[in-house]
Amino acid sequence: MMNDINTKKELNSELNIVYRYLRKLNISHADAEDIVQETAYKYLLYSDTIQSSKIRSWLIRVALNFHYDQCRKKKRYDFYLNNEILDTDIQTDPEALILVKERKDLLEHALSKLKPRYRELLLLKYQTELSYEEISALLELSVSLVKTNLFRARKQFAKIYKEEKHER
Repeated sequence: MMNDINTKKELNSELNIVYRYLRKLNISHADAEDIVQETAYKYLLYSDTIQSSKIRSWLIRVALNFHYDQCRKKKRYDFYLNNEILDTDIQTDPEALILVKERKDLLEHALSKLKPRYRELLLLKYQTELSYEEISALLELSVSLVKTNLFRARKQFAKIYKEEKHER
């Protein structure tokens, strides 16, 4: 029984990570909740066949696949960053708040100019904190291809970010 409680807590924790990742992709609260619920249901159906070391990547892949299926049905793809990416604890200093907002806008604009694949890789690596191996399994790419594409994504992001910064 104690094992079930720990497993439930771990699953809840992993599903919260999936939910936050979906929100970072600018998926609405209601849609993200529906996707997580569907993902949890599928996990309960197939939990016996999932390796415990790959639960997070499996959950994210199932959630994304369900989202993409829903998007295809609705003919829309929302793959933009949510405004909450850089929320920080700022004291009542209005100047600091404005600077953080400007930086957030710069980052969002730079990310929006990236190829969707690069944007997805950066979010998986740095927002969701998945390993190269987990991203590889999730996207069904080789680890070396993930590393190469992440290198290119970082390089392109840095270039776009610098250009954006100089334009303002």
